[in-house]
Amino acid sequence: MPQWTSLLARGTDRLGPQDDPYSAAMTPAEEQFIAEALGDVVGPQDLAYAEEQPLAVLGPPKLWPPRITRLMMAYDHRFPGGGGRFFVQRMREVRSYLTEPDLAVKVRGLVRDHITPTTSMVIGHSLGSVIAYDLFRNEDDVAGQTPGDVPGPAIHTLITCGSPLGIPSVRRLMNIEDGSHLLLPEHVRWINVYDPDDVVTGGAGLRLVAPGLVDAAVRNGAGDPHSAVRYLRSEPVARAVAGGRP
Repeated sequence: MPQWTSLLARGTDRLGPQDDPYSAAMTPAEEQFIAEALGDVVGPQDLAYAEEQPLAVLGPPKLWPPRITRLMMAYDHRFPGGGGRFFVQRMREVRSYLTEPDLAVKVRGLVRDHITPTTSMVIGHSLGSVIAYDLFRNEDDVAGQTPGDVPGPAIHTLITCGSPLGIPSVRRLMNIEDGSHLLLPEHVRWINVYDPDDVVTGGAGLRLVAPGLVDAAVRNGAGDPHSAVRYLRSEPVARAVAGGRP
């Protein structure tokens, strides 16, 4: 199970709540992306609610700009319990991967090192789903492969869980134009598992942006709908791994 968090954490061995670099103040470029990402997922009623609240009660104004704070609290109105803050942190993580080419190559290389000639299935959770999809778009990272090759010749299934690929601003950062579809080689089936209460997905699947993909909704519980363990324990993932329909 390739784990790339040490690369994203700049040398530390974990990304815990005490040392998560994506909790700190953001750059102007990050602010713009986060504002766009939040704008993609907040609803008009939630935004209207946030606009009515004084900034003094809306989270950490000293840490993040007021417009991010309002958008974040609008998302909190839709997903109570700190959903906005969690979404912001994870989107900053996604942005780091997508805007730092050298880092992205290292991450993909780490994952590729775990893919053998007999690997038949890839499962990606959260940012891992972005990386897994990206593996099919950056085949020339590896010497001896040509564009159009799959990451492993025996791979026939991609399973994504809790994926942010449905968020337009994320796809734009991947140079995927609005209206364009997410595509895999024809022989690779794609199963996407999502929880409607998962803040990282915006509560939605990927069917509208990926023709042929199978969306499977699950309920991971109120405690942590984005939990990788709960996604992996879900029936659609188990059925897909066993070779049946999700």
